Amino acid sequence: MRIWKPNVTVAAVVERDGRFLVVEEETEDGLRFNQPAGHLEQGESLVHAAAREALEETAHQFRPEFLVGIYQWPRPAGDITYLRFAFGGTVTGFEPERQLDSGILRAVWMSIDELRTTRARHRSPLILQCCEDYLAGRRFPVDIIRHYDA
Repeated sequence: MRIWKPNVTVAAVVERDGRFLVVEEETEDGLRFNQPAGHLEQGESLVHAAAREALEETAHQFRPEFLVGIYQWPRPAGDITYLRFAFGGTVTGFEPERQLDSGILRAVWMSIDELRTTRARHRSPLILQCCEDYLAGRRFPVDIIRHYDA
């Protein structure tokens, strides 16, 4: 019997002056936009993972301050289901000399209208949904998530 497990991912939903921080990245489907996002690593807390991914993909230091939402998305092309924890928060610094993760072309600030008009180039429907939920005021305390160290 095969045990099924979702892929646990985190995303940073960062808004500044009406623009959202996203990355343009190379994917198997071509160039796509995404939030700074990635997989949870073994032993890592979800909050730490969101901060790490934002730094690795955008060179921006990110402090997660609240949970925007938890999203379950079965990818149509394949048997992968993603379980995404999206965090909102604040950029606390920038490391302009930092090399971005492999496959990331650039970090860019986009308005919600730009995100809506480029949805065909989004890596998943979660990108726009997370931003829309953020704008709708969805905020859950980070301490709703308990991380226990081994």
